[in-house]
Amino acid sequence: MMSTAGWPGLTSGRPAWQKLPITGLNLMKILSGAVVATMVAFAVTSHAQIVEKKSLNLDGAKKAIAAAVDYAKKNSAPGGVIAVVDEGGNLMALERLDGTFAMGATISVGKARTAVLFKKPTRFFEELINKGRTAMTAVDGFTPLIGGIPIVVDGQVVGGIGVSGAASAVQDEELALAGANALMGRQAKIEAAPMSKERPKSAIAATTAQAATFIDPKNVSAAFAKGVPLLETTGYKVHASRRVEPGQAEIHTLDTDVIYVVDGSATLVTGGKAIDAKEIAPNEIRGTKIEGGQEHQITKGEVIIIPNGVPHQFTAVSGELHYFVCKPTAVAARGQLSQR
Repeated sequence: MMSTAGWPGLTSGRPAWQKLPITGLNLMKILSGAVVATMVAFAVTSHAQIVEKKSLNLDGAKKAIAAAVDYAKKNSAPGGVIAVVDEGGNLMALERLDGTFAMGATISVGKARTAVLFKKPTRFFEELINKGRTAMTAVDGFTPLIGGIPIVVDGQVVGGIGVSGAASAVQDEELALAGANALMGRQAKIEAAPMSKERPKSAIAATTAQAATFIDPKNVSAAFAKGVPLLETTGYKVHASRRVEPGQAEIHTLDTDVIYVVDGSATLVTGGKAIDAKEIAPNEIRGTKIEGGQEHQITKGEVIIIPNGVPHQFTAVSGELHYFVCKPTAVAARGQLSQR
């Protein structure tokens, strides 16, 4: 075997610590180095198992509510309850404006919780259910009513804000957006669908509440494609509705439905009694089916008028049903409207 002695560029192949004499001091150095290496490895592993998350504090919740209240005052909202929850859906802060109906507190919290737990604006779920996905209403703690917005910071959902009791579902959502955007800085804003706003800044060309309103064909077509409201005010609503499946039994205690069938056909039952009826929002009742009602086959070009308080239900739909619904609200209740 060839010796490496005299060759300074080569070693015997043993690590340096093996060349050291095994004294107490050297042994301590070796053990200390091993301990340090183990601690570093553990720290790296532990760090990999922990995710840093942003969270909403009480000051942030109060700031969101203040922004929503300010928007309500500037836009003459008749009332409103604003609730803010954390990322787990737990209530952090709530404010109820004077004159708002009592149930608004429960509904606003429900909207905020739904928005944060599903990480979507609650408009998404109301529109989905209106298209016939009624099975979703069976989910516990679920409030599928327009007016809940998730609060997103740096791509993370840190909380949610819900509003109930403004002039309409649209204004509920506008207040919630104002509150959420107060915490979102210059980040991308969550905007409501433009065809469903009735204010001058919306896509609808209306200058005041008393002015004539003109809605261009593109917005009408877009509304029918999604089945969303075209216009909502304190005195009436106009919806571009789309249905592909049967729906629940419905009772509107304030709104009369004036329906014009644009395209398609369906079976509509009116009158009788709604079974398993429950109030999903003030003045809005839903049931599983109707007993003792009258069945009608409706087709393109027909007009149907369903007075407030009359149960009605789409029990069958052929293909896709498109229909306008104008909803005048009972005059005596307009001062208490938007109980959503």
